[in-house]
Amino acid sequence: MEISVGISNHHVHLTKEDLDILFGTKLEVRNELKQPGQFASNQVVTVVGPKGELKNLRVLGPVRAYTQVEVSKTDCYKLGINAPIRDSGDLEGASVLKIIGPKGEVEKSCGIIATRHIHLTLEMKKEKGLENLDEVSVKIPGPKGGILNHVHLKVSNEAYFEMHLDTDDGNAFLLKNDDIVEIIK
Repeated sequence: MEISVGISNHHVHLTKEDLDILFGTKLEVRNELKQPGQFASNQVVTVVGPKGELKNLRVLGPVRAYTQVEVSKTDCYKLGINAPIRDSGDLEGASVLKIIGPKGEVEKSCGIIATRHIHLTLEMKKEKGLENLDEVSVKIPGPKGGILNHVHLKVSNEAYFEMHLDTDDGNAFLLKNDDIVEIIK
């Protein structure tokens, strides 16, 4: 079964409280994302770790119940952290980072490497014969093709059927946005 790829660069999700501290305003929509109701905002932050910083990380909206910084392993080296691989919202053991906005800053355990995942609804999961699975493998064609294991199935009420990878995974397989890969059950 085929699925398109979305490469996810480092980014930030904020609570309303942290958004107020960092910006003192609501998120301004820059562009809509493929996932229903989600968008890239005009707001960007600087993220600081023990050894370095990343500037101009995009804040994604809408606001969430948690503040989270999603980075790649390559970003971890620059920041000087060892972020755990986690599903979005699972901040157990997350790396401590400082997030700096134009109006203020916050420091908290919020740095993770997001799991490879496929967005889908419960109906899509049933339609595609994936109802008894929590993760799949994905076959990637091309000159640096291969198999990606441990791709989580991320079910939500509304979803655009797409696999999300961080930039490290995308670069390792020479993938770009909208490339087509194959789910292996």
